[in-house]
Amino acid sequence: MNESILDLPFDVQPDPEAFIQAAMQWHFDPATGSPYWLRRATMLDFDPRRDVKSIEDLALFPNIVNELRDVRVQDLIPQGYGPNPDIVGVYESGGTTGAPKRVVFLRDWWERAIAGMSSELDAHGVPRHVNWLSVLPSGPHMVGAISAAQARRRGGLVFTVDLDPRWVKKLIAAGKADEAAAYAEHLVEQTGFLLRSQDIDVLITTPPLLERIARHDDLVELINQKVSAIQTGGAHMDADTRDLFHTEVFPDVTLINIYGSTMILGGCAERPGGKDGPCVFDPPSPFISFAVIDPDTGRRVTYGQRGQVVMNHVSKAILLPNNLERDLATRIEPPTGQVGDSVADVTPVAMFDNETVIEGVY
Repeated sequence: MNESILDLPFDVQPDPEAFIQAAMQWHFDPATGSPYWLRRATMLDFDPRRDVKSIEDLALFPNIVNELRDVRVQDLIPQGYGPNPDIVGVYESGGTTGAPKRVVFLRDWWERAIAGMSSELDAHGVPRHVNWLSVLPSGPHMVGAISAAQARRRGGLVFTVDLDPRWVKKLIAAGKADEAAAYAEHLVEQTGFLLRSQDIDVLITTPPLLERIARHDDLVELINQKVSAIQTGGAHMDADTRDLFHTEVFPDVTLINIYGSTMILGGCAERPGGKDGPCVFDPPSPFISFAVIDPDTGRRVTYGQRGQVVMNHVSKAILLPNNLERDLATRIEPPTGQVGDSVADVTPVAMFDNETVIEGVY
């Protein structure tokens, strides 16, 4: 079994088919696979080590992410890491479509994710050795921990404002919009304290909170004076709002949307240079890959058409294939060397898993 291809540095692109085949050997070998996947393999009607040879073959797997609401987290860790694996943390989904799902981050994937995202920020011209203000969920949520680690890795201090997205969603679902709005203003107020009193060069928050911040003329002025880059993620930003931020609200600030999910243990920044066009996301394949499908047929739509996003995560640390996400997007032809699809103009579906999709602030 060739494990070395699973351990390549983040900036070395593995051969996609060789990588997928090595990953199948790793995750389904009784000596190295996780207890979860070795057990789950007995319920499959195919042999992953024999039949999964490419990114496209990942569609053979059932979508198992709902099982992650209850599975014992230790059972997700491949046995090949030995008795004392280096665990960074256990993180949960936002709970938008029901009880949270859980994943575990091993050190090698954590380091790869941080390095890859930092390289994307370099491509957007985001400076190093500057301070960040992170207005994001922490606690069980991946995004707050990753943003803080990224700021430190790039040589800056990170200031934080914590938010509880599940509480906001609960208030909205209960018809308590005024309470949800009051909580959001509480977050904006804390953001203002830090912007006024500290040297902040990079602001990272969610699109709904950035919209609320933009209603305060004094904060808009502060951001345009002090901040060089704004990152947004965790919820969707429509094309009109993105254009307004670029052209009128923050015209001299680099605005970068991030598209990701806890269920792919990361994400990707929008394609550089797309300020005047659609917001396109190119995932770091073959580790993370997208497909845009017709949800009624399961077949890929043609380039330029909209469909529902399927996400795959394949790494040495974890295998999460064929996950139908709660997002609609336009299918975009990928850049040279990328396998799978790129996506643009991502928006949420109205219903998912028989649940109303409530984004709230995240």
